[in-house]
Amino acid sequence: MSSPSRTAPRDPDTPLLKRLGESVRARLDADPAAHRLPVEGLEIYGLSAFFTPAECTRLMGIVDSVAQPSATYTPDETAGRTSYSGDVDPDDPFILMLQRRIDDLLGLEPGYGETIQGQRYAVGQEFRAHFDHFAPSQTFWETEQKRGGQRSWTAMAYLNAVEEGGTTDFPRVSLSIPPQPGALIVWNNMGPDGTPNPLSLHAGTPVIRGVKYVLTKWYRARPWW
Repeated sequence: MSSPSRTAPRDPDTPLLKRLGESVRARLDADPAAHRLPVEGLEIYGLSAFFTPAECTRLMGIVDSVAQPSATYTPDETAGRTSYSGDVDPDDPFILMLQRRIDDLLGLEPGYGETIQGQRYAVGQEFRAHFDHFAPSQTFWETEQKRGGQRSWTAMAYLNAVEEGGTTDFPRVSLSIPPQPGALIVWNNMGPDGTPNPLSLHAGTPVIRGVKYVLTKWYRARPWW
């Protein structure tokens, strides 16, 4: 995750990101279960019932077991991310099964994906508007280049219904997605040309009533680590 910022110099992985965008787009467009959401300028798809109710219940328990105050890449982001989160065990057979399901959906090799992260939002907690992609001007850019480079696609699953609030908002395309148990949304953080898409700015709005559980998996331009 990174704070809203101008994207600086061209990423050497741009051609790779362009090809990744093309291959995943073609795969999702051909999948009858994947529905492209009707917004201009952002490639975002939704799938209902991607996880079963039993899987969601088990995953919420896993999130509870790893949750701690959410970390951020830079100190200035900390105030804007007030949830609890944690990486799940990537060697857990149950997690491996679900991870493979996401990999197969996108047609991406497992090595390109970061470890799945679980997130829990209580009343009042949020993640203010941010980008998932990195900017070469950011201090951690060179470190991220050495472990897979730029983030390409994001996959995020909702594990439960939220009584009120907790939507995922993309303010620059006027899109607001309410949590739906078991649903998965996936979006391209790059534009068709393989450069960061400013329309991918998004936020997890504050939970007003209830609690919100989600899983997030990010994919890189190259194998991660």
